[in-house]
Amino acid sequence: MLGAARAPLTGADLAERLEVAPRTIYRDIAALQAMRVPVEGERGIGYVLRDGFTLPPLMFTLEEIESLVVALGLLDRRGDAALRNAARRVGEKVTASLPPPLRDRIGNGALRVWGGPAMAEGLDLALVRQAIREERKLALFYRDAQGEESERIIRPIALIYYSETANIVGWCELRGDIRHFRPDRVVRAGFEGGHFRGEGDRLRRLWTEGW
Repeated sequence: MLGAARAPLTGADLAERLEVAPRTIYRDIAALQAMRVPVEGERGIGYVLRDGFTLPPLMFTLEEIESLVVALGLLDRRGDAALRNAARRVGEKVTASLPPPLRDRIGNGALRVWGGPAMAEGLDLALVRQAIREERKLALFYRDAQGEESERIIRPIALIYYSETANIVGWCELRGDIRHFRPDRVVRAGFEGGHFRGEGDRLRRLWTEGW
């Protein structure tokens, strides 16, 4: 963030964007300075990274950089707020790490993703992604196409992003089979309390074998 910034960033700015306490920022700034990273500034004024300091090159080709520009732009249209914010941070990190000629490829506006944002998903998809990573069961209060509600305990194994919406893939304990769930039909959701550790890969194989 300091490498990509065009003006000093305060500790409060950094803390808000990184979702940590300001004291964490101050401690980490001190640690960077102790490692001779040329961060200059102080509390209440802001911090800058002295010109001339560069991160190790990522060695992207021009087409790889262009693919990142387009991919990050498409993510910015998603209803998944956490992924949108993460995409912006990725863009900042990549921009900061590139030499000026390649950095211009990202910032010159030659590649654009247009169109309105995809519709809101309703359910916070960050919760779903966490459940998939940690192999945690989800309790879904779900409304079907006819408007009937039911409670489902699922073992989420995949999240499919379509151009306008998303789909949750999971083993439904009520039906005893793989089922797909639309996030916009989830009334509410939460961790059921149980796990299905070690089952995720097996259930994904079962899902793909049935295509």
